[in-house]
Amino acid sequence: MRISAKADYALRALIELAHATEAPLRSEAIAAAQDIPHKFLEAILTDLRKTGFVTSQRGGDGGYRLRRAPEEVQVAHVLRAIDGPLTEIRGGCPEDATYNERASALQLVWVALRVNIRNILEGVTLAHLAAGSVPKEVAELTEDPEAWRTHWIIR
Repeated sequence: MRISAKADYALRALIELAHATEAPLRSEAIAAAQDIPHKFLEAILTDLRKTGFVTSQRGGDGGYRLRRAPEEVQVAHVLRAIDGPLTEIRGGCPEDATYNERASALQLVWVALRVNIRNILEGVTLAHLAAGSVPKEVAELTEDPEAWRTHWIIR
């Protein structure tokens, strides 16, 4: 699974907005707080507005606000809105992939992978991230030192 810069920036912008409960935040303030290129952020905020995550208000006291409560916004919702399906096999769903008999177990791997990705990304909300935490089950996955080690292809 690859997380695009756009999806990462979208989540970071939403975390900033989750902290802004009093007044709307201007895109310049979000960009500065999260070190996101402003022009790129403008396009992302437009997408987040179109997909219903934020509202915008024009004028001197304008800016962006969350449209839904942070507890209602799963990381999976944002990733799907920005980058599309969480898992794709050759441009389709894992359950639609077809294999010959010798490779049929591969479909089971792809479906199991999707289940695990869903378990994590649907279990973490914007409220968790804004609070600087994740659910216990997710945090436990990071306790193994191997979780922090990149595995490279050896050639």
